[in-house]
Amino acid sequence: MRADHASFACGAALGFLGDLAAGDPRRGHPVAAFGRAAAAAERRLWRDHRGYGALHTALCAGGAAAGAALLTRAVRALGGGRGAEVALTAAATWAVLGGTSLGREARAVGGALAAGDLEAARERLPHLCGRDPQALDGPRIARAVVESVAENTSDAVVGALVWGAVGGVPGLVGFRAVNTLDAMVGHKSPRHRRFGWAAARLDDVAGWPGARLTAALATLAGPDPRGAWRAWRRDGRRHPSPNAGPVEASFAGALGVRLGGTLTYGGRVEHRPVLNSGGRPVESADIERAIRLSRRVGVLALGVSMAARPVLRALTGRPRALGRDGG
Repeated sequence: MRADHASFACGAALGFLGDLAAGDPRRGHPVAAFGRAAAAAERRLWRDHRGYGALHTALCAGGAAAGAALLTRAVRALGGGRGAEVALTAAATWAVLGGTSLGREARAVGGALAAGDLEAARERLPHLCGRDPQALDGPRIARAVVESVAENTSDAVVGALVWGAVGGVPGLVGFRAVNTLDAMVGHKSPRHRRFGWAAARLDDVAGWPGARLTAALATLAGPDPRGAWRAWRRDGRRHPSPNAGPVEASFAGALGVRLGGTLTYGGRVEHRPVLNSGGRPVESADIERAIRLSRRVGVLALGVSMAARPVLRALTGRPRALGRDGG
């Protein structure tokens, strides 16, 4: 393994372990700082126009990726050696991954449901998704949590690792920036229907490979591989989101539950197709099963990204840095 690939593998593994051990900090998270900067840019740039939204997306996501690229070059130019590159990759990986926090928030809702405290579950649900909690009973809250765990396994773990394998630290940072912008402005509210169009479409493109890898790994790692494959093949394309569909369908089939149906966002009712219609309704105990499946998928995705990086670098024709490894 070339030293370049070894640096990425070691850094990604350390960052993944850091997320497992500590999760996201309560204050001072780099993603939160990016969100504040993006919100400030939106206040200056907002117009009810796709072009201004595209400019906002280019400045925020492009600026984050470019900044990460410059930081990577600076670390190499300063001669910190492989240790410094590993440390930078580890820090970036830890910053962009959200698997542990995802599981923690899902367990909080699941624990409240198991205790029969519906109000506490409703209070915690907005930490996971943007649905209107007051319109949901216990089974619908449980369903929302499982769907959120499935979708965010792709967005907050697998997708970031895929783009890290492709582009190193700039890939990690750029993907998380795109995903964060989509969460901020990519929804179809009156304010963001046009302005957020570019962020939503870019997130669809960036999330495509991670979503398919998530669905494949959920099929392999889940308790019912055949059920996961059948649900993915039959229902994955029925979801309005091109990336959430395969992920949620594969999780539904793997866990033997039924996802999708009617939901409410910001007072807007959506009737989504049912995924894995032969499954049973979601129960609160299925939340923990979904979390365990998400964790297995994340570990497998780390291994795939580490193994795939040399191949991806060869396919993209990335040259060696002069002065390293005899170059």
